[in-house]
Amino acid sequence: MNHLPLIIQREYLTKVKNKSFLIMTVLSPLIMIALITVVMYLSQMNNNKQRTISVLDDSGFLTEAFIDTENTKYNVLTGLTLDNAKKLVEEQGNYGLLHVNKIQNFDNVGSAVQFYSEESPSLSVISSLENKIEKELTNQNMAQKGIDLATIKASKISIDIAQENFTGVKSSKIDSVVKLAFGGAAGYLLFMFIIIYGNMIMRSVIEEKTSRIIEVIISSVKPIQLMLGKIIGTSLAGITQFVIWIILGGVLLTVVSAIFGIDFAQAQTPQQELMLQAMDNPGTGEKVQSLFTAFYNLPLANLVIAFLLFFISGYLLYASLYAAIGAAVDNETDTQQFMLPILMPLILAVYVGMFTVIEDPHGTVSTIFSFIPFTSPVVMLMRIPFGVPIWQQIVSLLLLIGTFMGTVWFAAKIYRVGILMYGKKPTYKELLKWIRY
Repeated sequence: MNHLPLIIQREYLTKVKNKSFLIMTVLSPLIMIALITVVMYLSQMNNNKQRTISVLDDSGFLTEAFIDTENTKYNVLTGLTLDNAKKLVEEQGNYGLLHVNKIQNFDNVGSAVQFYSEESPSLSVISSLENKIEKELTNQNMAQKGIDLATIKASKISIDIAQENFTGVKSSKIDSVVKLAFGGAAGYLLFMFIIIYGNMIMRSVIEEKTSRIIEVIISSVKPIQLMLGKIIGTSLAGITQFVIWIILGGVLLTVVSAIFGIDFAQAQTPQQELMLQAMDNPGTGEKVQSLFTAFYNLPLANLVIAFLLFFISGYLLYASLYAAIGAAVDNETDTQQFMLPILMPLILAVYVGMFTVIEDPHGTVSTIFSFIPFTSPVVMLMRIPFGVPIWQQIVSLLLLIGTFMGTVWFAAKIYRVGILMYGKKPTYKELLKWIRY
């Protein structure tokens, strides 16, 4: 009699009704949103901080270089010595004093600028000041040398090489970035899902083994059915938890944003502001448009289908190994010796994907690792956005499914023997003997 549906139902209900599972399902998004809220709130407070910076320009070149912004006010000092200016700034409690020494020319201007403050200034403030000074002095230096700034600006040429394959499909550098981001996110999600819920399966097997419940169950159920039921049931519970996290996280973000007035979409760190300043040019709008175009040019249907198939197959492959390890040991401490052979292919897949696919997605290394079953779920998901032939995807998926079936068969042999073994720490040699039984 096929007891697999009953085992899946039992495993699923046991997991979702467990108090620790329910607590973590609700508590995890609460903790995460609380941390994000605190970080964003503190960042928003820091960004809204009003700063007054005094400027003592003995050179006379930077008198009009500093323009007040929403959060920064520049107070230009005149007719003061450096010591008097320091005392004045300290008495007024200003953020700091920017001093520019007298300079005859621009050759040694780098050592003529000094910033004085009570505490170490932020990186964004110093970077902003450096940018303003560099821009102003560069323009004045070129003007002194008789260089026409308007001519220089007009003579600048921007190159954006158009990319197109021999069949007429166009792409760009931004397309590659979007493809890499999508593939990287898919591979990383699979990696984390395997680590989190693979360990859950392993701990579940160990708990049932140590409580001796398994001795009653195994008398009426085949070991392979019990193992598959545990894998599938726990996986469904994990998916349920994941979906609840997404929904609850979205609701909490909306509620927190409404109550505390924090705009998560607009919240920016000083580093992000510097990046936006660097992008502040006439071509930024075109780049944003190119970004959206690149996203819509992705083979979304292929990506979604391939993601589901490779994600499920890859997870089941590794989940069967985690279940076999759980059956072979008596406690979590003994699992450490068996974890490295499982984690190494996963880690290798992530590194190959990040450092090889980005450079040459259709190269020999990327292609080979996208066919190896223990690395293909991650590497192939990262390659597909760059345009992988359907036949390669099918071959890779068939190899992955075939390996999963073979792994389940081997894991079931370890499972049927190890599930009833107690009081002895197994070795690799003993595991091979169990497979031969």
